[in-house]
Amino acid sequence: MGFFSTTRLDKFEDLFLLQIEDLYDAEKRLVDALPRMAEAAHSPELSSTFRMHLAETETHLDRLERVFRIIGKEPVGHTCEAMKGLLKEGEEIIDAEGDPGVKDAALIGAAQRVEHYEIAGYGTARTFAERLGFDEVVQLLQQTLDEEKEADRKLNNVANFSVNTQAAQV
Repeated sequence: MGFFSTTRLDKFEDLFLLQIEDLYDAEKRLVDALPRMAEAAHSPELSSTFRMHLAETETHLDRLERVFRIIGKEPVGHTCEAMKGLLKEGEEIIDAEGDPGVKDAALIGAAQRVEHYEIAGYGTARTFAERLGFDEVVQLLQQTLDEEKEADRKLNNVANFSVNTQAAQV
């Protein structure tokens, strides 16, 4: 969502819709990026973490499609410039030369920035849905928010208990 767009935000529901369209586009982009991140990871544990999150991300897309149906809208994405940028940084790490352990640590950092963006986005959308009285939507968005927080925790564990320790020895 650009600051200088022609998007109209006349009602709070317009803002909510824009939020879920942004999340929908972000999740679709992440579905495309996660297999490449999993392949680039040197650590089997990190690769597995990325692959598991891919399956969750596909579920997040399904949930967002359900949200769109509940509110009577077509599931469409509004270009998520933030996710485009975050994933571009991840691609730069994948393409970088260097020690595989250090690159894994960098991949975790890039992935956590993505997770933190998603946590902020889902938290905002859930809060908006609460205000609009979309109770079923609130539950769906909260479920995804909880999973995003858990994905961040898993990445933190992989970093703290293996990858960062190895990378720091280089």
